[in-house]
Amino acid sequence: MASLPLIDISALLNPEADPQQVQEVVATIDAACRDVGFFYITGYGIDEALISNAFDVASAFFALSEAEKLRIDITQSPNHRGYGSIGAEQLEAGIPADWKETFDMALDLPVTHPYVQKSPAFYGPNRYPDSNDFVVAMEAYYQALFPVAMRLLEAMAQGLGEASDYFTRYFTTHVSVLRMIHYPPRPSQTHENGAGAHTDYGCITLLRQDEVGGLQVKGKSGEWLAAPPIPKSFVVNIGDLMQRWTNDVYRSTAHRVMSPGSQIHRYSSPFFVEPDFDTPVSTLPGCVSKERPLQYDTVSSGEWIQSRFAATYAYKSGSSA
Repeated sequence: MASLPLIDISALLNPEADPQQVQEVVATIDAACRDVGFFYITGYGIDEALISNAFDVASAFFALSEAEKLRIDITQSPNHRGYGSIGAEQLEAGIPADWKETFDMALDLPVTHPYVQKSPAFYGPNRYPDSNDFVVAMEAYYQALFPVAMRLLEAMAQGLGEASDYFTRYFTTHVSVLRMIHYPPRPSQTHENGAGAHTDYGCITLLRQDEVGGLQVKGKSGEWLAAPPIPKSFVVNIGDLMQRWTNDVYRSTAHRVMSPGSQIHRYSSPFFVEPDFDTPVSTLPGCVSKERPLQYDTVSSGEWIQSRFAATYAYKSGSSA
């Protein structure tokens, strides 16, 4: 049994849905965001074959030789796109580096685009392996996820008593990232860290996981709750920017992935939903009160994400550790 809410969001995506049913879904999402900051969704309207195809081409990519994958080494990318090798990330200090490898992509913009000229650390071309099937599958998956994310943000805005476009208006040239992750069999029984305990940087994350499991969410009392795979679902969680935007009304909750074992491969794909790089993240007035005083100064989304990159990636911080 899942220890997190399971929410059918099909009414949000149906223009002819009963308004009362839509409001019930909005209220359920709002309650989950205020409570644990994590929930499952079904009824998202994405073709399951499209999702399976993205996982298949990602699995084929990760099976390539390390030399072949390093042709698109993320550490050589100005805008954090491409392949991240095992140990490139350390999400939790004081334990071994994360035992996973990754592929990151975002909006694919030419170097001549004004936003690339203005902020090359966030925008620019993607770095793809030499496979047209891979490119087509990843682009299709990215494009399918985005409208679902926007509908969730609209529901969250409504739950907070704001206009439905309060958040989505900042996603005209967004920096949302689709990541494919492979957790190879761990090297020993003493290295259980697939991905160390962390919170996500942005607004929300939509995570698809395979049937292996290993995702854990930190409960209010500090206990680790399993978030097991549920077929044909995504896990959704609140990120740091949304927590700042809402003055802690919506919770950005720590989570981690335990390595699946010495003979098991695990695959997942988080979609990190992040607004335009110059978005001013200022606390919603309705989230400030005498009982809940203002906690955060205004910060640009780009400034915040850059600070988190520097803390996570040695190549971004200049550290050789």
